[in-house]
Amino acid sequence: MGYETLREDLRGVAFTTATPFSEGGDRVDREAIAENVGSLAAAGADLFIPCGNTGEYYSLTDDERTAVVEATVDAAPAEAAVVAGAGGATSEAIELIDAYEDAGADAAMVMYPRHTYVHEEGLIDYYRRIAASTDLGIVVYKRGPLLSDRLLEAVAGIENVVAVKYAVNDVTEFSRLASTITDVIWLNGVAERYGPAYALEGAEGLTTGIGNFIPGPVLALYDALEEGDWNRARELRDLLRPFEDLRAEAGGGPAFGAAKNVPAVKYGMDLRGLSGGAVREPLVDLAPEDRERVEECLERVDGEEELLVPA
Repeated sequence: MGYETLREDLRGVAFTTATPFSEGGDRVDREAIAENVGSLAAAGADLFIPCGNTGEYYSLTDDERTAVVEATVDAAPAEAAVVAGAGGATSEAIELIDAYEDAGADAAMVMYPRHTYVHEEGLIDYYRRIAASTDLGIVVYKRGPLLSDRLLEAVAGIENVVAVKYAVNDVTEFSRLASTITDVIWLNGVAERYGPAYALEGAEGLTTGIGNFIPGPVLALYDALEEGDWNRARELRDLLRPFEDLRAEAGGGPAFGAAKNVPAVKYGMDLRGLSGGAVREPLVDLAPEDRERVEECLERVDGEEELLVPA
């Protein structure tokens, strides 16, 4: 897949897929992954991000990450794009991306760096070396201040760096970056709650976690944004907001923000007859009262089917 084709594919809804495990959590369930991806494809999904944060990237081994990507590529339609999460030490990230390329992935999303001591020049070199090691497209994942303006400007000019997933709740900064760094596709990585605001400021793609179990409303939201139907977009945003508010809540104190994010997605999948299942530590499954809230949110969405049909 050429880089321009990949950029065009990224102008849409990217489904950050969850990772189902076998009973007991000791292995990745490849058959369940295939069923989940097939269900999303049947609903209209054609862009998948396995091994992201929703996919519990940091709870997987490299062998498991490769297995997840292989299962996703095998189950996705031939015309779909698969962008697989990779990170860690430079050599590890390069080896993992090589494995993803062998599996048939179209691009790699470099996970936000997790290191106690980081130098800006070192991070620029990190992204440059990873990009130079592969013919796959590269998506840069910004979740905080370590990815500075200077870094983004430096890496955005690399031929195979095709997009930035911007996952910071700062629309002012996003607006400035999207208007000044124009060599990449900008993806709204803070999901549905801020879909209209980020679309107005230059986001051409939208990443979703709740789309794993309610793909229809999320795709409808993107269509409304693309068409400039802002009233309908706000209605859909408001319909989906309770899910996102729940997922953003802390678990065990303010230091553990968004602790309910992944288990809420997985429980929603279970309710839809898909394979979500339990999370791996250090995540924790939802408490009974939060499960009830997910159920109530789903009932509300199911009661607003007319919103899915454009006026």
